[in-house]
Amino acid sequence: MNHSDAIHHLFEDSIRTKQIASIELAEPISQATNLVLDALKYGHKILSCGNGGSAADAQHFAAEMVCRFERERPGMPALALTTDTSAITAIANDYGYDKVFAKQINSLGVEGDVLLAISTSGNSTSIVEAIKAAQEKKMHTIALTGRNGGDMAKLLGINDIEIRVPSESTARIQEVHLLTIHCLCHQIDETLFG
Repeated sequence: MNHSDAIHHLFEDSIRTKQIASIELAEPISQATNLVLDALKYGHKILSCGNGGSAADAQHFAAEMVCRFERERPGMPALALTTDTSAITAIANDYGYDKVFAKQINSLGVEGDVLLAISTSGNSTSIVEAIKAAQEKKMHTIALTGRNGGDMAKLLGINDIEIRVPSESTARIQEVHLLTIHCLCHQIDETLFG
């Protein structure tokens, strides 16, 4: 297979995954939008976290909320727990990497805040620990997962929301996670400022 054919195949695979996801994920994304809107309405914030590409997604979401998405509007309170290298390295050094997000949630999270927890496998220990910390703080969790939802799916409570991408491919899952983040930002903006 030449490069052009391979690239065409990757586009087709991504499109197929997104078509399936658009059917399966519309309702949980809508529920997640309402959860974020309720938190913002009562003066709460969104904390986001992930590792690797999911860390980039966590930062992307926070940036869209704090700055703007597609329209001029006031910033909204969101914080990516992946950006403070001093806190992350201190926690990793003193407590182990598994606690890098949980310790920040213990310090920054309050009841009514929302955790946006992102992992393609659903098995990232640092994200699992973050969800446990959020539960102790009586925060709600929106979990962006893939495959079978992993350990994260097993932890979620009745008021938490899982947005599980119907794919086994890390790349396809990440692509739909980014689209999900854009859907959330779009719907939040349309509801509050449309």
